[in-house]
Amino acid sequence: MAESTSNVRDAGFKAAFATHELEARVNTGKVAALLVAILMPFGASLDFAVYDKRWGFFLILRLCCAVLAVGIWFLLTRPFGRRHHQLLGFLTALLPAFFITWMIYDQEGPSSPYYAGLNLIILAISVVVRWSALESLLMVTCVILMYVAACVIHGPVSDKSGLFVSNCIFMVETGVIVVVGNHFFNRLRFREFVTRYELNERKQELEEAIRKLREAEAQLIQQEKMASLGVMSAGIIHEINNPLNFAGTGLFTLRKKSKHVAPEQQGAYLELLTDVEEGINRVKSIVSDLRMFTHPDTESVDDVEVGEVVTSTLRFLASELTDKVRVEQDLPARLTVRANKNKLIHVLTNLVQNSLDALRRKSFNGESPTIRIEGRAEPDRVILRVRDNGPGITPENLPKIFDPFFTTKEVGEGMGLGLSICYRLVQEFGGEITVDSQPDHYCQFTLAFPIRKPNGTAA
Repeated sequence: MAESTSNVRDAGFKAAFATHELEARVNTGKVAALLVAILMPFGASLDFAVYDKRWGFFLILRLCCAVLAVGIWFLLTRPFGRRHHQLLGFLTALLPAFFITWMIYDQEGPSSPYYAGLNLIILAISVVVRWSALESLLMVTCVILMYVAACVIHGPVSDKSGLFVSNCIFMVETGVIVVVGNHFFNRLRFREFVTRYELNERKQELEEAIRKLREAEAQLIQQEKMASLGVMSAGIIHEINNPLNFAGTGLFTLRKKSKHVAPEQQGAYLELLTDVEEGINRVKSIVSDLRMFTHPDTESVDDVEVGEVVTSTLRFLASELTDKVRVEQDLPARLTVRANKNKLIHVLTNLVQNSLDALRRKSFNGESPTIRIEGRAEPDRVILRVRDNGPGITPENLPKIFDPFFTTKEVGEGMGLGLSICYRLVQEFGGEITVDSQPDHYCQFTLAFPIRKPNGTAA
């Protein structure tokens, strides 16, 4: 496993280095071509001073070289040039060398001072372009051979053998310095790239670690809030249950006594009892929600088919799902998650109910109120999403949406426990719930359930 990871890392490094080198070679190749295009015509001033009678002819040679160099620069700006950057780089160095050796052949041969220009080309190979030691050696050899050929073709070199040999020796020494220098310079560049690559990797790893720490911190804070609510809920349930039982018993007794009320007052009397009963049932519902925190593991976890859960949820909310609200489903057949069916129905019902409440608060123009429920299986988890095109949640409220008792609804419409309970229940299943929203466009809750291996561990 470690060897495989190392191979992947090495492959990534090699690909990054190859891309880096390609960009560097193309860029330095363009710089070299522009230098040739500029410096070759500039050398016409030297021609005028040294070979004034051949100045016009040499100017034509220099301009031809400059035009060809501009052509090479243009090709390097195109995909063709990027693919053949090595060949074009050689041509960039050979062009001025060819035209300078032509001038050496045309005039004094070994006596021409223009051999210094060939030395400049050899030095430029080291300073400007990004070539390997072998490529540099090949190019230096080509330049020296071109000089030797120009001198020999010009005429016998025996009478100027001392000058010819000294010029060749100077060029060879310059070439050796360039080749050796390129070799060590390339090693330094490679080490520098390795260092920067590793530093970038460490930076990315550190950023990823910081992100995970922040996520873990947020989850711990949320779990602490849930735990605190659980402790508080136990006390609240104990304190409220007894008065509720007394009130329920008294309400039952008062209904029995309704026959002793005057007939003309019985309607108002029974209506008042109904209002009281609704209030007691509302308190019982709140206590039932709070009980979720004090007894989170009272039911078993099993493979639950998502389609059945969605069907049950929509059936429970059938009276509120009017024709004005379109419900879209995109669920693979027999998609299952590890959860408690009743609690998962509770979670989904709460999310769909919230979507319905949100859709009522938005005025639609040209689109229909829509709730979309979709699910999919991934290699290591199952994703279930509930999305609506309602007013959404403002950015400042998103971080607080799962906090106990936080609600954006009007007073009396909710206590702000629904999403807190959903958060707690999904955590029971080993999953997580997240929210994403864009105000005035949508709100989307995503439930992620880990896939369990046969031995019971998460995938």
